[in-house]
Amino acid sequence: MKKKQAILLVLDSVGIGAAPDASAYGDSGANTLVHCAAAVGGLGLPNLEGLGLGCCAAVDPGGPAIAGVPPAPDPAGDYGVMQEVSQGKDTTAGHWEMAGLEVKEGFRLFPAGPPSFPADLLRALEERTGRAVIGNKAASGTEIIQELGARQMEQGCWIAYTSADSVLQIAAHEDVIPLDELYSACTVARELCDPLMVGRVIARPFVGEPGAFRRTHNRRDYSLLPAEPTVMDRLVADGIPVVYVGKVDDIFAHGGMTRSLHSESNAAVQDDLLQLVGEGQEGLIFANLIDFDMLYGHRRDPEGYARALEDADRFVGELIARLGKESVLIITADHGNDPTFGGTDHTRELVPLLVYGPGRAGGGDLGIRKGFYDVAQSLAAYLGIAPLARGVSFL
Repeated sequence: MKKKQAILLVLDSVGIGAAPDASAYGDSGANTLVHCAAAVGGLGLPNLEGLGLGCCAAVDPGGPAIAGVPPAPDPAGDYGVMQEVSQGKDTTAGHWEMAGLEVKEGFRLFPAGPPSFPADLLRALEERTGRAVIGNKAASGTEIIQELGARQMEQGCWIAYTSADSVLQIAAHEDVIPLDELYSACTVARELCDPLMVGRVIARPFVGEPGAFRRTHNRRDYSLLPAEPTVMDRLVADGIPVVYVGKVDDIFAHGGMTRSLHSESNAAVQDDLLQLVGEGQEGLIFANLIDFDMLYGHRRDPEGYARALEDADRFVGELIARLGKESVLIITADHGNDPTFGGTDHTRELVPLLVYGPGRAGGGDLGIRKGFYDVAQSLAAYLGIAPLARGVSFL
């Protein structure tokens, strides 16, 4: 029997229109793909267009088209959109749901502040790390290091801040506090945040001089452990390889995998994916392209977002050319981050769903899937393990 290969590629934050419950999150009218395309006079995404990306936008009859990406008359892939069931609009909830889980009560959100964090939480962090904490408010990561970076360097303290997501982020200059110490502090913070149901603790190292600080690629995410086994856990238990590429290992607290290729840029993830496919890696390859969200969505840069999309499209062309007959590629997203929207946070959106395999007939309309966990159920069906508790397979 030929060994099957499934590739789950998450285009981080590439939403395709406000979800039905977007108003509850203050995100009515958000549409990452459509607004990004309009801001640059149209996108050139021939490979994604050929797979059916333009058809995804047409799944909802009332939805606007993506400028430059019309519905393909004969798409090579199946297409649809997915609506998240879990509460929230963050990376962890989105990825967990597509792995078969549902976050019913939502993660703990902190107020904008200052102060944002409970006093006893910060007191324990200071006592256990031996360093003071400044910041203690919701802020843009690039802005808060410009505001407080010089003070952090002078005092050797931590900059702690949050956002609209369930997150405690800790920033420190790499020349002042070694990376290992920053990572250790985040491990302590993760332990302190577990009882509070905080989705992620993130290490945010930076370098440079006052007035010109910049974040580095040495970011690390420390996620809450999933409350139940994911589809990846079940695959591994059945002896099926699971390889994480990008930051997926951090999102799942390094569980449910047989191998991880950790990286923090689209370019590195793309290189690793092409190599894995070229090597004939069997089982599940689960990858995340983070630059859309990290570099352009949060910074409200539609031009940069558009360039990243077009670069990813070229990569998708290379990737599909290397797929074998027993391969299936699933392309989707975990939430939105409309670069033309107000604020600097994620947006509650539907996400596109594209499914392609050289041995599959394309052109199927997958409709609006109610729950990202349809992805997990589909992976279970394709790779031959027992059905999961949630979701309907589209494979």
